[in-house]
Amino acid sequence: MIEARDLMVFYENMIAVNNVSLRCDSGRIVGVFGANSAGKSTLMYVLSGIILDIQRKERMRGGERVTVFSKITYEGRDISGMKPHQRARLGIILCPERRRIFPESSVLENLRIGAYLATREQAKETLDYVLTLFPTLDRLKDRQGGFLSGGEQQMLAIGRSLMAQPKLLLLDEPLLGLAPSIQKDVIRAIREIRRDRGISIIVTEQYARPVIPIVDYAYILENGSAVMEGKGKELMNNPDVKAAYFGV
Repeated sequence: MIEARDLMVFYENMIAVNNVSLRCDSGRIVGVFGANSAGKSTLMYVLSGIILDIQRKERMRGGERVTVFSKITYEGRDISGMKPHQRARLGIILCPERRRIFPESSVLENLRIGAYLATREQAKETLDYVLTLFPTLDRLKDRQGGFLSGGEQQMLAIGRSLMAQPKLLLLDEPLLGLAPSIQKDVIRAIREIRRDRGISIIVTEQYARPVIPIVDYAYILENGSAVMEGKGKELMNNPDVKAAYFGV
């Protein structure tokens, strides 16, 4: 599905992603775990192409110099220089950290905005699916996004991403700031999205404990570098991973 080799990103002279390689095959869930500033979000920006927009905007305003070295193939095609909207049309959709919904638009309007790449039939079918996946959104579909709780906003952000018809869904820290009960709802939804839609998923998280049981393969990042990788079950039983990410 997607393979990235030897990714490197510099912000001025600071290295954010250091020689990272990653692969996600069709229908798989891949986890990327690491502490704050480990490079998780930057990695997602590289895969989605948003880093190229960041690089261009910084260059235009004479700001921080962003240097990117990447070799990314998606379904056998080199997409390294492809813009974010072009990648989105191929099915690579990012659900960003901290949700970034439209606060003055209703739940239903937010979801419909996400359907910009869908046909009318796809939009209707996916909307029905999202409201079944997250019954809370069905009850709140006329409420403005800014009046939702953090957990409700996260459900909305994931639902909006699904409306864009992803083949590869990039979930950047979807559990950030959520109560444990809501985390369970989000984890359940991730399982069901893969099962029901066959969508490949790459998910980043600071805390591995809730997510690692559902991933097929995982990478551990530290200071921008991948220091460990393996199958989810293997990492769950690794004492170093347990000590660093499970608190045991």
